[in-house]
Amino acid sequence: MDQAHEALRLADADPGRATTLATEARRRARARHDHASVSVSERALGMAAVHVAEPRSAVRHLRAAAAAGRRAGSFELAVDARIQIAWVLGIQGRARLALREIGDVLDLDLDPLRRARATAQSGVLLSQLGRHDEAIAAYQRAIPVLRRHADLPWLWRALSNRGLSRAYRNEFGPAETDLEEAGRLCRELGLDLSVAFCRQNTGWVAGMRGDVPAALDHLHRAEQSFRRLGSDLGEILTDRSQLLLSAFLVTEAREAAEQAVELLERTGRHLTLPEVRLLLAQTAAASGRHGQALEQAGLAIREFDRQQRPGWALLGRFVEAKVRGVIEEPPPGGVPELADLADALEASRWLVPALETRVMAGRLSLSLGDPDGAARHLAAAAGWRTRGHVMLRARAWYAEALLRHTRGNRRGARIAVRCGLRVLDEHRATFGATDLRAYASGHRVELAALGLAMAIEDGRPARVLRWAEEGRASHLLLRPVRPPDDRELAQTLGELRATAQAVYDAVGAGRPTARLVTRRLELERAVRDRTRRLRADDTDPLHAAVPAAEIAAALGGSALVEYVVHGPALLAVTVAGGRILVHRLGDLARVADLIDRIPFALRRMAHPGTRPQSRQAAADLLRQAAAELDALVLGPLARAVGDRPLVLVPTGPLQSVPWSVLPSCAGRPVNVAPSAALWCAADRAPLDGHGITVAAGPGLPGADAEAQAVAGLHGVDPILGGAATAAALSRGLDGVRMAHIAAHGDVHPTNPLFSAIQLHDGPLTVYDLEHLVRAPELVVLSACHVGRAAVTAGDELLGLTATFLAHGTRQVVASVMPVPDIGTTTFMVAFHDLLRTGKPAGAALAEAQANVDRDDHTAVAAAAGFVSLGSEWSLAAPVAVPLPRSTAAVPAAVRSRV
Repeated sequence: MDQAHEALRLADADPGRATTLATEARRRARARHDHASVSVSERALGMAAVHVAEPRSAVRHLRAAAAAGRRAGSFELAVDARIQIAWVLGIQGRARLALREIGDVLDLDLDPLRRARATAQSGVLLSQLGRHDEAIAAYQRAIPVLRRHADLPWLWRALSNRGLSRAYRNEFGPAETDLEEAGRLCRELGLDLSVAFCRQNTGWVAGMRGDVPAALDHLHRAEQSFRRLGSDLGEILTDRSQLLLSAFLVTEAREAAEQAVELLERTGRHLTLPEVRLLLAQTAAASGRHGQALEQAGLAIREFDRQQRPGWALLGRFVEAKVRGVIEEPPPGGVPELADLADALEASRWLVPALETRVMAGRLSLSLGDPDGAARHLAAAAGWRTRGHVMLRARAWYAEALLRHTRGNRRGARIAVRCGLRVLDEHRATFGATDLRAYASGHRVELAALGLAMAIEDGRPARVLRWAEEGRASHLLLRPVRPPDDRELAQTLGELRATAQAVYDAVGAGRPTARLVTRRLELERAVRDRTRRLRADDTDPLHAAVPAAEIAAALGGSALVEYVVHGPALLAVTVAGGRILVHRLGDLARVADLIDRIPFALRRMAHPGTRPQSRQAAADLLRQAAAELDALVLGPLARAVGDRPLVLVPTGPLQSVPWSVLPSCAGRPVNVAPSAALWCAADRAPLDGHGITVAAGPGLPGADAEAQAVAGLHGVDPILGGAATAAALSRGLDGVRMAHIAAHGDVHPTNPLFSAIQLHDGPLTVYDLEHLVRAPELVVLSACHVGRAAVTAGDELLGLTATFLAHGTRQVVASVMPVPDIGTTTFMVAFHDLLRTGKPAGAALAEAQANVDRDDHTAVAAAAGFVSLGSEWSLAAPVAVPLPRSTAAVPAAVRSRV
């Protein structure tokens, strides 16, 4: 019996050891016809089976435990087993059977302790059905009895489950108090697995109240324990998916949900399965896959109905209604159906979905010409703007803005939009990870778009510019992320660099790479997840929005063009000569189509294997597409901007345009900026750097020659060969006036923060750059693609160039296209030859591009992709160093810098 009870204790600590010990105890007990010990052993096996995702096996063991208890003549042992049977049936989604089982137990003549256990178990089942008020009442009856009898194993479970029910009622403080006590009891009892469950639940609650870094940290620690102890990961994947979706990390949320569905289906945990299907539906909707979203939501609703979980089915109907609203397909019952759904959602404490449904009802009422009805629904939603967690308050401010706009109070509507944005910005600024900040900005999009739409309606160009700025690259205006000195993170980054270099070497030598690639992916995830668990120390913004008059003054003789998407149309705001104008340019889809043709043409022109006639055809395609694009995006602005140097603030697909190929930009200084505010910040940045750093990465025939030529122009020694390491270049970048790097560039396919420059010991990534104390004033990246940033919702930019600009670099010159090695070396030498005379970098780049022989297609392709990002920078005075022509030799090989 002692062995069986120890196995039962271990079931919540180490299921593997519990199974081994319980199996041995059962064998010995059967040999002695000790039915009582058999009962306890079977119960231990059942509980261990639950934790390793074998619920069917768990029910079998627990029924055997009840039968053995009855054979032993022990009413108590049989009851204990039946209580656990009800729990496992609930996990399987068999709610009716589970409630009947626990109800039959509660009808028995139980002693106070077992009645408390059964009551606590009924609370679990009620909570699973969404009946949280009844569940909490059950826990309130059970917990004092469990405390009085010092039944700590049952007490921690009751506290943990009460914490979850309280969180569903948005009572986050009491929920965390319950979970904290439950975790302490588990640690006192030595229940490692149960400690992990408490951590997982604490993480879920932190996510519900919007503390993403804390939630990620708790879930990470819980997952580590689950993996070590061989426990099921289905529910923690579900929690992770929900958390990632709340941070607008849609792709990662979908991947986690898909893994969770697979695990839950395989292990028979049907209770949680429809919850994950709802997450899949929401990720599909966020990705624009509306058919899949409706299919998954409908499937989830049917499963909730079978499980008798009407509160959860309401949530499924909300997801359905939201998707149909996006595709402009109103519900059959119209506004009354939405109003009834909102009331039911609020009664079930689904507060954010209830608020969203009221907003949908308000919008539908407006479209049907019922402003009074719209005001009624929006007012009910707006009532939450000063209470509740961050998402609830932000969405309530959105409802308030719509309400004020409906009532004709446009000034009040703008104030409400700003209040909502402030709530989100204060929340986002606490994140210590760049990618979390950027993706979470997706929550700002609808608010900023409402402000922009009102500004366009007002017809005030300065106001349009102000609201266009609210909706773009806002995370770059926050104080940049500077990770703390973290030994674990530094070691992981070091191992990642070495592993990436090993992959690079293996590919070059023709050796297998599968094992190395798998390890690299593991390390990338470790770096990403470690960084996301950090919290920002200083949440004050570094830069504020800049008034239009101040932008106009800062431009001097230049002209600003800020592009804006409004519905299907592309607009532009110009600031030139003190005048601010708004221009309607046409269809965005046509612009995107033309942009897609340009990279194709440039690649064909640059590829050494392209036949002369094909290269000429590609050049013709480039000229045609560039001329059409120019006519759409710059032609209508010609009168406003004249021949002034341009500061361009792109949007959407325009972020990747190689502007020099457009006729209006030929030979004209063009600087591209993520936002006007960031351009102004760069323009005001102090110019007190020291020295010049020039470096070359491995594997490029032209890189060393280019670095030597550029270094010779500026009278410095280049960093070459084995000396060109990540550590050496990081030191060389810190605080310098100018840095030039010729190397292979890599844009990461899934995480832009792993975009990198290849060095002798591996890649230098964005995560490395975030450790710079002070970024260089000018950075020239002579590598493929690295000037191209990843664009998330709200024109938030992620990548190497965005990181340099956010950390204080005044100007970056980099390519948004693949560049051939042979042409790039010659072009970079020409660019620096102009730069050393004191020309501003943007002007030097434009002149070097204009001087390229138009008949040399390779040279044209090499030069065309380079863009100048940020504000103009120049050497204070010409540097009188003779051009070392011998070092500018062009290598015979032609190789792309990707």
